[in-house]
Amino acid sequence: MSKPSSSHNALIHETSPYLLQHATNPVQWHPWGEAALRLAREQGKPILLSIGYSACHWCHVMAHESFEDPATAAVMNEHYINIKVDREERPDLDKIYQTAHHLITQRSGGWPLTMFLTPESHYPFYGGTYFPPQPRHGLPAFADLLEKIAGYYQQNSAQIEEHNVSLAAALAQLDSLEPQARDVISPWPLNTAREELDRSFDSENGGFGKAPKFPQLPSVERLMRHYAMTANQGEADTDGLQMSLYCLLRMSVGGLYDQVGGGFYRYSVDEFWMIPHFEKMLYDNASFLVNLSNAWQVSQEPLFKRVLGETADWVIREMRDAEGGFYSSLDADSEGEEGKFYVWTREEVKSLLDADTYRVFAYSYGFDRSPNFEEQHWHLFSYNSIEQVARKQSLSVEVVEQKLSEARAILFKARQARVAPGRDDKILTAWNALTIKGMAMAGQALGNENYIQVAEQALDFIREKLWVDGHLRATYKDGQARFDAYLDDYAFLLDAVLTLLQVRWREGDLEFAQALADVLLNEFYDKERGGFYFTGEQHERLITRPKSFADDAMPSGNGVAAQALGRLGHLLGETRYLEAAANTLQAAWAAINQIAYAHNTLLLALEEYLFPPQVIILRGEGEVLQTWKTVCQQHYAPQRLCVAIPNSAQNLPGILANFAPKTGVVAYVCTGTQCSAPIENLTELQTMLKI
Repeated sequence: MSKPSSSHNALIHETSPYLLQHATNPVQWHPWGEAALRLAREQGKPILLSIGYSACHWCHVMAHESFEDPATAAVMNEHYINIKVDREERPDLDKIYQTAHHLITQRSGGWPLTMFLTPESHYPFYGGTYFPPQPRHGLPAFADLLEKIAGYYQQNSAQIEEHNVSLAAALAQLDSLEPQARDVISPWPLNTAREELDRSFDSENGGFGKAPKFPQLPSVERLMRHYAMTANQGEADTDGLQMSLYCLLRMSVGGLYDQVGGGFYRYSVDEFWMIPHFEKMLYDNASFLVNLSNAWQVSQEPLFKRVLGETADWVIREMRDAEGGFYSSLDADSEGEEGKFYVWTREEVKSLLDADTYRVFAYSYGFDRSPNFEEQHWHLFSYNSIEQVARKQSLSVEVVEQKLSEARAILFKARQARVAPGRDDKILTAWNALTIKGMAMAGQALGNENYIQVAEQALDFIREKLWVDGHLRATYKDGQARFDAYLDDYAFLLDAVLTLLQVRWREGDLEFAQALADVLLNEFYDKERGGFYFTGEQHERLITRPKSFADDAMPSGNGVAAQALGRLGHLLGETRYLEAAANTLQAAWAAINQIAYAHNTLLLALEEYLFPPQVIILRGEGEVLQTWKTVCQQHYAPQRLCVAIPNSAQNLPGILANFAPKTGVVAYVCTGTQCSAPIENLTELQTMLKI
């Protein structure tokens, strides 16, 4: 590592936009790595580890208040080796130290995460999140805290070592929740999760729990899947379906959704979905694409179709790199103020719209009420439905929809002249994989060829830029692919490739899926106890090697891996993949039984383990083959895996080689280990599928 100049620190050599934001701080920041860790050992100084990300509002606040302050920086530089981490580049470090923070403080963590580590072992002995420059809200002033912790470290080395031993044992125990004996896997958690979600469901506002309210999209998907499963069994859970659709409806008409430009914000600070935390994350919107695609298919509700298309268009317009990948996030702040880019004054809107349109717009979005945001500003929130607006204004629904659409377009054009929020333009493999799946599903659900092509181009980008010597890299920026990939990168990408294969067969994609699956089994799979570690065999050794099963802001990597491997196993007849999926459920069984609804992604894998997916292999050519595929995929059927393989495809792996082409189109329908006789008549196939 070259020595930083007086005007910048060692972060100047990084590619992460978040780290580069701190490269000119007076704090002598270092990136996580052997150089910084060695310096801590040599100087005997504790490590101050600060973890955040580019779109994090309170990360910016703490940076401005403390890290840009020369006096605070002097204290940090005197007593600590200061390491700054982008949690999106290093989710391994974030997972470990967020968990350690919870164990130490018995409080939930967040960002910025501030942890104090011993220089030799890197175990934390104190931690918190945001600290203010002056004492407030029960928090000490950051500079005072720095002095006290430095003194404590110098005077209490023996107690800190004892603490490290206890923390190591606690971390190890968290990663060994699997049952001592092999349990019988049963449907029990599927019903339990359904009951738990019912108890936490907000029947008035949609969503689950109280403020702050997060989308919790794995729960929405779980309810929709539970409906599909029970419908197949003849007792459709329509209440669960309506819960899931109501969640998506309230989020789509509320302030969580950008009514002007498309795309969803991170979460709502209130229980009504009115005022969001304004950052926009790629992974949230990718999951919305998946769930809105399902909602449109199952309900044919026009709102879902519109919001699905607008969200996909936002991804392409705002988040797509010229090479085909997707950027990570947009900041909550612009010009130093959270939400400034997105909110409006009444005078602004009145000046942009004619009187008739404003009257409709105001009644719909609350401009005839008191401001709902700070300092006489409004954030768009649908207080009244289209039908209510139509009745109030004595207009037809069609006229109201047209006026609101025109108003949103006018506001969008005006908003483009504002100073836009900052964008984190690094490209993350896992988040791109989620988006590839979402764009592919949106393209299929809406019949939009462009969305499908965008998904394919993003996959090609990953294969070209981030697939290096048979292994993935986790992040790409400025022409550099960096960091060994994590479980989520491989699992999410495997799932995305399998989704794309159902939308359109491409030569080489199935082989790539097998390669991803094999790396998962060879380098991440716990062959003794089942389940997948978050880091691979060749990864840097840290204070623990996490193996987590619950969903958090993103779907569980173990859950996605188990479902995707199960599906690939059924598609190819490959028992290695099926066994790994089953053993992952075994390893997670104790955790699932503790809190079923916290493991909704794993429950998708559990459902398909207990009730194997229906696999339809179509062989044929041209438009006729596509017609058959469209028939198989036109309805919401999440338990169905349909792949249309052209007759020209050669050297198909596994049992696919047995599904030979015939004259015209032929369908092979399999469930578990049983397959039907070849079906060469579309009406016969429809009768068999009950569609």
